[in-house]
Amino acid sequence: MAELDARRSEVLGRSASIIQRKVRSYLSRRSFITLRRSAIQIQSACRGQIARHVYENMRREAASLRIQRDLRMYIARKAYKDLCYSAISIQTGMRGMAARDDLRFRRQTRAAIMIQSQCRKYLARLHYKKLKKAAITTQCAWRGRVARKELRNLKMAARETGALQAAKNKLEKQVEELTWRLQLEKRMRADVEEAKTQENAKLQSALQEMQLQFKETKEMLVKEREAAIKVTEKVPVIQEVPVVDHVALEKLTIENEKLKALVTSLEKKIDETEKKFEETSRISEERLKQALEAESKIVELKTAMHRLEEKFSDIETENQVLRQQGLLQTPAKKLSERPPIPPTQSLENGHHLNDENKANEPQSATPVKTYGTESDSKFRRSHIERQHENIDALISCVTNNIGFSHGKPVAALTIYRCLLHWKSFEAERTSVFDRLIQMIGSAIENEENNEHMAYWLSNTSTLLFLLQRSIKAAGASATPQRKPPSATSLFGRMTMGFRSSPSSSNLAAAAALAVVRQVEAKYPALLFKQQLAAYVEKIYGIIRDNLKKELASLLSLCIQAPRTSKGSVLRSGRSFGKDSPLSHWQSIVDSLNTLLSTLKQNFVPPVLIQKIYTQTFSYINVQLFNSLLLRRECCTFSNGEYVKSGLAELELWSAQAKEEYAGSSWDELKHIRQAVGFLVIHQKYRISYDEITNDLCPILSVQQLYRICTLYWDDNYNTRSVSPGVISSMRVLMTEDSNSAVSNSFLLDDNSGIPFSVDDLSNSLQEKDFMDVQPAEELLENPAFQFLHE
Repeated sequence: MAELDARRSEVLGRSASIIQRKVRSYLSRRSFITLRRSAIQIQSACRGQIARHVYENMRREAASLRIQRDLRMYIARKAYKDLCYSAISIQTGMRGMAARDDLRFRRQTRAAIMIQSQCRKYLARLHYKKLKKAAITTQCAWRGRVARKELRNLKMAARETGALQAAKNKLEKQVEELTWRLQLEKRMRADVEEAKTQENAKLQSALQEMQLQFKETKEMLVKEREAAIKVTEKVPVIQEVPVVDHVALEKLTIENEKLKALVTSLEKKIDETEKKFEETSRISEERLKQALEAESKIVELKTAMHRLEEKFSDIETENQVLRQQGLLQTPAKKLSERPPIPPTQSLENGHHLNDENKANEPQSATPVKTYGTESDSKFRRSHIERQHENIDALISCVTNNIGFSHGKPVAALTIYRCLLHWKSFEAERTSVFDRLIQMIGSAIENEENNEHMAYWLSNTSTLLFLLQRSIKAAGASATPQRKPPSATSLFGRMTMGFRSSPSSSNLAAAAALAVVRQVEAKYPALLFKQQLAAYVEKIYGIIRDNLKKELASLLSLCIQAPRTSKGSVLRSGRSFGKDSPLSHWQSIVDSLNTLLSTLKQNFVPPVLIQKIYTQTFSYINVQLFNSLLLRRECCTFSNGEYVKSGLAELELWSAQAKEEYAGSSWDELKHIRQAVGFLVIHQKYRISYDEITNDLCPILSVQQLYRICTLYWDDNYNTRSVSPGVISSMRVLMTEDSNSAVSNSFLLDDNSGIPFSVDDLSNSLQEKDFMDVQPAEELLENPAFQFLHE
């Protein structure tokens, strides 16, 4: 029983726990359903409240839209009434603008007709010059071809001795004729180039004037367009305005289109003119290169001819020696026996003299080497080949930069002493001068390197000075007794120096005579002197033009002062910063100092340095003055102060460089100095015409003064220019000058000529300055150049 009670109680406990769990789950499910129903009721209440709030907002927005509509209607009605009142004034302004455009179009049409006539004249002249140059070039090419053909025929006929002699004489005449023709062609080409330069300068001035007119027209159009845009921006656009004159608007539109077409045509003409100018410059450079190539070919032809002559003379000498050896019957014959004199004999320097020249020359001055029964090995190497080796050694030495000695170029003195010792100046025919000219021409091909060009300018000018002091034309008073006696053989005279007996009374004078000695020059030496002078002028022009090219880009930035944020021009003052107002002027000064230092380091004669800077300052004067006359924005008071401060920098540079190198460079800026002085002077309306021409600007012409006075405007103080009476006086004088056939051009021309002569260069140097100059050390070690030690 107890077990049954225990089991019953256990079953009842389990059933009670199960019933409790089921009751709890039922209660939790019922509470979840109640909470869900309450949440649904709350959500429906919130949605209704939100809908009512949105409805209220929509009602308020509809009311505000109605208020805005009424306000816009009121504003539009008021704007329409204002537009009706302003339409009349706008129409009046448009009619006035149309009348002004009509007048401007007529003026531009008249100017275009004048420009077209001048352009046609220029094209006709250019075509004529092209035909003339083409004819000259064709003639030169044809003559060169004929000469080459004859040279080939002569080479084929040169196998025989008689034919070779005849060909030699004929070829000599042809080479001389070609040389003189080349010189004549050079002179003609120089004249043509000078005329072309003048025409290009005139064309550039006309182009600048046309560009100025185009810029003024374009600026006026831009201003009118900006004014029209501003008016249209201020007034609202109304699509339908019954008072607008559509016919006038269409006419104005057509005239604007015509004006745009005219501006476009002017731009095309300017571009075409610039292209033609560039093409002309390129053609001139190509023709100059062709002329230089033709000259080099002629020089090569002459060199080949001289070598052929020397070989021919060598063959004749060997034939004569062989004949003499054949006549010798016994080896016991005396060596003092001399062979018959051949038609031509070799001298110490490898050149030849004919019988007539030998008759006029003392026998002791040119002894001939005796030939006997010596070994044949001594004759295998001719003296001509030895002389060629000496010339090659000299040229290979002086081609490099061998420096300076006591402020004088070593290469120039070495060349001069070698030519003097070899007696090349007195030779009728020689190839050493052509070799030297070829060497100088190939050495100056790098025209951009001012250091290299300054070195060769120093050498060529010094060598030209020595030739000018030494050479005298054939036929001058000279006695044979002045030639030093010599008893050495031909080979000995080539290896020993030329010794002259100095005066015992004055050793310094004897030393000076040992450096520079008077000789009676033949035609090759005189021609070499002319060619050397031409190279001096060419190198001088290259250095000057390089400096001008470097300054050209800077001068275009120096003519107008830089502006600040509010448009006011910067005041003048010395400042050397990178972004300072005078940075461009300082760049010009740096370029001048760099070139001056280069020329000083290479000991270029001061007279050439003076001429370089004189022409450079003249170029600066021309560029600045012409830009001042062609650009109205440059003729202002503040811009005058800016240019004046830059000119003060150039004046300071001239004072620092001293007169030895600067010369009269500062005086070349007189035009721009006087023009700038007029711009910066105050109270111009009180100045009379006599005060301007006599005190302020005495060097400027009436056209230049009139141009400056009419273009002037004060951007700082808004002061007036000269009085109307002064302007009318200038206009009357300009009319009188035009009637008297005086040039009406107010622009300056740049002079690109050579401002010095050989006499100027000769007078700037002294012979005593070369007494202590040492020759090239490389040649002193060569036994054939032992004469350089003396």
